[in-house]
Amino acid sequence: MTRQAAPWWTELPPAAGAAVMATAIISVGLHLNGAEALSWAWLAPATVLWCLLARDFVRRLLWERDRWSHEADTPPALTAVAATTVLGTRFSALGQHAVAWALLALAAAIWPGLLITVVRHWRRRMPGAAFLVCVATQGLAVLAATLSLAGEGEWLAPAALVALVVGLILYVEALGHFDFRQLRIGAGDQWIGGGALAISALAASRLALSPVWTGAAHTALETTTLVLLGLSLAWCAVLLVAETRWPRPGYDIRRWSTVFPVGMTAVAALSTAAATEIDWLHTLGQVLLWIAVVLWLLTLMGFLHDIGTR
Repeated sequence: MTRQAAPWWTELPPAAGAAVMATAIISVGLHLNGAEALSWAWLAPATVLWCLLARDFVRRLLWERDRWSHEADTPPALTAVAATTVLGTRFSALGQHAVAWALLALAAAIWPGLLITVVRHWRRRMPGAAFLVCVATQGLAVLAATLSLAGEGEWLAPAALVALVVGLILYVEALGHFDFRQLRIGAGDQWIGGGALAISALAASRLALSPVWTGAAHTALETTTLVLLGLSLAWCAVLLVAETRWPRPGYDIRRWSTVFPVGMTAVAALSTAAATEIDWLHTLGQVLLWIAVVLWLLTLMGFLHDIGTR
């Protein structure tokens, strides 16, 4: 009797979580841009893929412990936290705060164990996935700040601020381990270096919008937001030059980690425009958002071709 092939999603590596991150953040961006129908079109696959990956995460944890332990040692494992928080942020925008709370609680529960395990296995020279320690932490900050803005608890704003600071510290640590040769040879996840700054800027902008912070604290958050967004855009410029200088055509699952930073930078620009009332940042965010949509579609084509040839 021929053994039936396993479903394609059970063979996906942890890096596939970046596909949820990329899809969900584009849904957030389309919502901020007023394209609600399109936003739903991106939210649906993000939710379905998250459910499939979550199911597989639990299955490996319970019945394939060796594989789960091996994968949990690697930075891509933290996409489980980041994807959960980005999806939660979109559900909060829908007014589904109970769902957002549940996703925040889940992400916060798995974050410490995964973070400690990943950091313990850091090497001297690492790919861009190393920055996921920052992305996952800032995802918690973004979702907590979003729920606070929605009136779900003022105490979430200070908690988000703590997560923002911890995330920035982790970014500096990751930068010290990043192998800058990845700018020439990286398969897509080198873009997370910029995406981590973008999600940090998004977290800071959400905090700047909060009425909890006034006076000097509010000014400091606005300044921090603009600095982080500026650094993120500088990273994007460097990465784009590197991609032009050393083209890497062809699909790799790590290309979802290219789409996510572009989408996150777009959302960060849109949110920063609202927080600082700098109009041209809104236009920039719109342009980057549609670039992210095009990149998403191209990456999806590669993804579908890849699973279709297995």
